Amino acid sequence: MGTGRLTGRRDQEATVPEASTAAGSAGGSPAGSSPRSLAEALRARDDAALAALLRARPDLLGPVPGDVTQLATRAGTRASVVRALDRLDRFALQTAEALAVAPDPCPYPVLEGLLTGGEDERARAALPDALATLRDQALVWGDEDRLRLVRTARELLAPAASRPSPTGLGPTVAEATSGMSPTRVQEIVAAVGLPATHDPVSAVAALTGLFTDPERMSALLDEAPAEAHQVLGRLVWGPPYGEVTPNPTPPVRWLRDRGLLLPATARTVLLPREVALHLRGGLAHRDTAPVAPPVPAAREHRPQLVDANAAGQALAALGTVEELVKSWEHAGPPVLRAGGLSVRDLKRAAALLDTTEPQAAFWIELAYAAGLLASDGEADERYAPTPAFDDWVELPPAERWSQLVAAWLPATRTAPLVGEQDAKGRTLSALGPELDRSAAPEVRRRVLELLAELPEGGSPDPGTLLARLAWERPVRGASDLRARLAHWVLTEAEVLGVTGRGALSGPGRALLEHRDPAPLLAPLLPEPVDHVLLQADLTAVAPGPLRRPLGDTLAVLADVESKGGATVYRFTPGSVRRALDAGHAAADLHAFLKEHSRTPVPQPLAYLIDDVARRHGHLRVGAASSYVRCDDDAMLGEILADKRSAGLGLRRLAPTVLAAQAEPTVLLEGLRAMGYAPAAESRTGDVLVARADAHRTPARSAPVPVPDGPPVPDATLLAAAVRAIRAGDVAATAVRKEPAATSAAGVPGELPRTSAAETLATVQAAALTGSAVWIGYVNAEGAASQRVIAPVRVEGGFVTGYDHTADEVRTYALHRITGVAELADDQV
Repeated sequence: MGTGRLTGRRDQEATVPEASTAAGSAGGSPAGSSPRSLAEALRARDDAALAALLRARPDLLGPVPGDVTQLATRAGTRASVVRALDRLDRFALQTAEALAVAPDPCPYPVLEGLLTGGEDERARAALPDALATLRDQALVWGDEDRLRLVRTARELLAPAASRPSPTGLGPTVAEATSGMSPTRVQEIVAAVGLPATHDPVSAVAALTGLFTDPERMSALLDEAPAEAHQVLGRLVWGPPYGEVTPNPTPPVRWLRDRGLLLPATARTVLLPREVALHLRGGLAHRDTAPVAPPVPAAREHRPQLVDANAAGQALAALGTVEELVKSWEHAGPPVLRAGGLSVRDLKRAAALLDTTEPQAAFWIELAYAAGLLASDGEADERYAPTPAFDDWVELPPAERWSQLVAAWLPATRTAPLVGEQDAKGRTLSALGPELDRSAAPEVRRRVLELLAELPEGGSPDPGTLLARLAWERPVRGASDLRARLAHWVLTEAEVLGVTGRGALSGPGRALLEHRDPAPLLAPLLPEPVDHVLLQADLTAVAPGPLRRPLGDTLAVLADVESKGGATVYRFTPGSVRRALDAGHAAADLHAFLKEHSRTPVPQPLAYLIDDVARRHGHLRVGAASSYVRCDDDAMLGEILADKRSAGLGLRRLAPTVLAAQAEPTVLLEGLRAMGYAPAAESRTGDVLVARADAHRTPARSAPVPVPDGPPVPDATLLAAAVRAIRAGDVAATAVRKEPAATSAAGVPGELPRTSAAETLATVQAAALTGSAVWIGYVNAEGAASQRVIAPVRVEGGFVTGYDHTADEVRTYALHRITGVAELADDQV
């Protein structure tokens, strides 16, 4: 990137007048004078203030500006200014909006009047801080008697025909009459009782003077009909435009004849800004918000109760995530062609978790953000657990929860958007590619910070919290994403256990403070139990979280019927058969239940296990395409006679063997649906254990959050950037001797174009005398820069010397030096 003298024309606000370069190089404007450009104002800042600007607006660092002029130019670009305006609080933004409709430059008392009307003491007290914020952000520059809003910000915030001002004010009289005929302007001047002028410019000035004079303006409005005041009342706070008919009513005609309404188009009129300000009492805004809305505690709970409630939610969250991911380890859902999960598979997940589809989408996205599930990358691509899931389930519960919330807090993927449509009308799917919202982590953290400011155990009213967030980041467009994000954060934090009863929990506070929350959560969680309570209705009650071997076996032997503080499992013929298929014998199941039950094994449960085991494997299914084998030929005859077996394509091959056209798995399911309990067998006739191997994806890393713009630079980068900008500024503002020949001097402020011979001679002389010279240099990528160097050696087409700009010894190719000049005597 070149500087102003190498790249030519610059933004006017960034350009430093040549006459002021000496003062600028000395560290700022001359004493007692106002800076004449944004660049001059930035040059007057100390290093700490310059670093604060780069920290607040990190987009200015990409790449590091070559000098202060480049920094000022970049700070005035539309994209950077829009980002800076979006990060202002409501009152700072209202201050910028007032400056946009104020005279340019604007004295401080005028700005104060626009925001306070001379009466609002809170706004008067808050204005210096708001103005300081705008200065720190390089959106405002100039002394208090000449405050200037950056031109791009003025263009964005000032009223235009296609875009009304946020203040509701319209164009000025001068702007509204710019296309009006001189005769019509004189007619308006005469109608309000002003003397005729010789030209339209002085006529408009006289009209503006009338509209800005409170006494004369009040006298003029006293003459207006009552209906005219009603018309003005509808336009005064905006929008300032109104439609009129070809034959307007007398009140509208009265206002139009006197310039109190001016034509905007053939069918619309506008209320001039000066008139609106008089009617408003000088206020730029109907309501100002100088102070952030408080977020008081609406309810207070005992901190112990909050933590206990949060711990219960955390334990439930762990069980939900584990159940979800385990359900995908054998036959996970397929990945859609466009990426993501189908609606049907989302509904299945919701049914499995006994929750709503939006909640299921949240748990799926949370597991994905934590790196516990991903796509396997196979030809028939499916979602499955990652190897990290196996490590995660072996951790203590508190550490598992800590990993989940550590992934949730910075995540940009926004699950509540699932089911909505994107800009192209496509439905957003869970695990799909369009769910990232870069504002989500900032809103999530800010909500928790506001909760942390309350007394322990205090929970706010959601409305007050949303009002505070809206003040801190007012919405300038039509999007309500931040408000929706805040709603979702409150819900997600509660179901995760970051909050309890709406108040921030102890582990949640540790998470916010970048501390490990696991040590705080662990004492709040119940110890895993090694027993269940068997009941006569074929259920088992787990009085707490089960130890892993017990929980894994019981999950195979029984189905979960209800969850909560105590989990209820139900034994069914299908669940018992599942355990037998997994290789457990009936005797093993009896022993398992006797060992882990604090109550005697109920007789109905023992009968159920024995009955299913007695029938289990009586039929054998193998591959023929498939076959059924049974020693009881009467049973095979019964199967053949059953109409439900027609679809299996069965026929008898021998008294104890039936052949089938269906595949073995289909045949097994068909016979089980008919009430039988067949077992699969191998080619050698042994019973096959139907324990499928858990499918895992290759090693996958968790998704990286999509940042909201450039990251905030650290102190090391800021210090280096400030040094580079200051050094570049030395080269850009150094006073140098002009060549003797006028033709070689070129345009003032531009780089002298010296020939190759002159360049070589000058740098050789500088090397001999040990003096510094000013050079322009174009690197191999075509980027131009200005440098102050002290040549040490010149040979082989290169010059080596100490570069004052980079503060190091460097070597430059002579053929890439565009021009060279000696520094002025007072700069050496």
